[in-house]
Amino acid sequence: MIAVSNLSLRYGKRTLFEDVNLKFTPGNCYGIIGANGAGKSTFLKILSGEVDQTTGEIAITPGERMAVLKQNHYEFDAFPVIHTVMMGHKKLWEIMQEKDAIYSKEDFTEEDGNRAAELEADFAEMEGWNAESDAANLLSGLGISEEFHHRLVSDLSGNQKVRVLLAQALYGNPDILLLDEPTNDLDVHTIAWLEDYLAEFDSTVIVVSHDRHFLDAVCTHIVDIDFGKMRLYTGNYTFWYESSQLIARQMSDRNAKIEDKRKQLQEFIARFSANASKSRQATSRKKLLDKLNVEDMQASNRKYPAIIFKPEREPGDQILHVENLSASHNGIQLFKNLTFNMHRDDKIAVVAQDHNAISQLFEILSGNKQPDSGTFSWGITIKSVYLPLDNNVYFKNDYNLIDWLRQYSNDQDETYIRGFLGKMLFSGEETLKKSSVLSGGEKMRCMISRMMLHSGNLLILDEPTNHLDLESITAFNNSVSEFKGPVLFTSHDHAFMQSVATRVIELFPGGFLDRQLTYDEYLESEAVQGKRAAMLK
Repeated sequence: MIAVSNLSLRYGKRTLFEDVNLKFTPGNCYGIIGANGAGKSTFLKILSGEVDQTTGEIAITPGERMAVLKQNHYEFDAFPVIHTVMMGHKKLWEIMQEKDAIYSKEDFTEEDGNRAAELEADFAEMEGWNAESDAANLLSGLGISEEFHHRLVSDLSGNQKVRVLLAQALYGNPDILLLDEPTNDLDVHTIAWLEDYLAEFDSTVIVVSHDRHFLDAVCTHIVDIDFGKMRLYTGNYTFWYESSQLIARQMSDRNAKIEDKRKQLQEFIARFSANASKSRQATSRKKLLDKLNVEDMQASNRKYPAIIFKPEREPGDQILHVENLSASHNGIQLFKNLTFNMHRDDKIAVVAQDHNAISQLFEILSGNKQPDSGTFSWGITIKSVYLPLDNNVYFKNDYNLIDWLRQYSNDQDETYIRGFLGKMLFSGEETLKKSSVLSGGEKMRCMISRMMLHSGNLLILDEPTNHLDLESITAFNNSVSEFKGPVLFTSHDHAFMQSVATRVIELFPGGFLDRQLTYDEYLESEAVQGKRAAMLK
C-alpha cells in the first residue's frame, strides 16, 4: 500500500497540486488523469522517489517492492535482453550476481561457502530457479521472440526496447507497479495481452495513459488532477467521464436558472425602485436577490477544442475506386493487388502489422507518392483532406501561427484565421508563437485547424490522436464520429477505432482482407482470424 499525506508540489509561484491525501491499495489499478501539464508523470516520479515533493509524505508498507516503467530506452543497451528483464527484480538480480562471483573464485574459502549457502536460501525463497523462464515468458507475451532474448538491447528496434522495459517492470510480480504511458508503441494484440495481465494482477498498479480503452479495461479507480487538487473516483475512465459531464451539465443548468431569476429581479428593481407605489415590492425583491448565492462552477483546467468539420458540398455516389494497387519500400513488399470501392457512408479503418504499409497507401491516395502498380480514381465531387503521420515538413518555417495558417487559406483576414486557431485552443499571444518551435501536440492542433479550414468532404487520417491529450482526443473522436462524409483512417487508439469504423481493411505483403465490420467485431471474428493467419504465412 502507498499512503500519500498532505502532499504538495510547487515550482516558484506555480502550484501543480496541494493537500493531496490518498491511499493506493493492493488489488486495485488507479488511472491518473488530468490536462497536459497538470503533473501526472511528475506525481509518479514523486511516488518513485525520483522527484522531491514540496511538502507532505509518501509512506509505503515496509517490505513491499516497487517497480517503475523506465523511460530511458538506451539505459540497458550494453546488457542482454533477458538479463535486462531480470534486473527488474533488483534484490534477486544482486543475489544472482553475488552467487556467480563467489562460485567463480579460484580460492573458495569457508566464509565464501557460508555466504553462498545464505544466498542459495534467499535465491530459493524468491523462486530464482524460474527467473530466466519467467523473464522469457514475459518477453514472448510482449511480442519479443526467443531469437532476441540473448541479444544485446542495443540490437533491438525502438518498439522492441519499449517492450523489454515493460517486461522489466512487470518482472517478479512487484507489490507496487508504476506505469507511465505503457501502451506507447504497442500493437493492439500486445495491448490486449497487457490488459489481460493487469486484470489478473493482484498488487497495486498506478498508471498514466492517454489510451481510453486501456484505462477502461484495467482501472478500478480514477485519480483526477484538476483545480490543483487530486480527487479519487471509483470506476474506470468512461464512468468518470460520463459522470463528470453529467455533473457539469447539472451545475450549469442550475446556475443558468438562478441567473435567469437574478436578471428578472434586477430588471424589476431597476424599473420600479423609483416608483413609490412599487417601492415595497422592489425592496422585498432586492432582499430576495441578496439571498441568491450562485455557486460558481470552478473553471476546470481542462479545455476541449471545438473540432468541427464542415464540408463545402456533400459527396456524390462515386467516392473512391482502387484497382490492383501495389506498393513496396526499400525492396520490401508492403501490400499487393489492393482492390476496393469506397462508399459515401464508409468509415474505413486500415490496419497492418507494418504501419509503413498504411502510411504508404495514404501517401499514394493523397498524390504524394506513386504506387508500384495499379490505379485509383476519386469521384468528381470529392475534396479530400489529409492528416499525415509525419507533419514535420509543414513546420520548417518561422511563421507565427497566424501566418502559418494563413498560407492555407483563401480568406486572408486575420480575424477569420484567428477563429480557426481559437477553436484549437490557440489564443492571445499563443498565436504569435513560431511554428518551428511547437511541441508535438501543438503541431497536431495546427494541422487539425488546417483540416477544418479546407472544408473537405472526405477525411484521410494517419494516427490523428498522436500527441493529443485526452480532451483533444475525445473532441476529435466525437467530431469524426459525427462527420457526415466518408473517412479513411488508422489509429492506435482502440476506442477511436471502435467508435468510428464501419469497415476494416487489413493490408498484408501478399494481399488484403476487407470486411464490413466494426473494429471489435473484426478482432473477434474467428473467420477473419483464420484468413488472417493464412495471409501471414
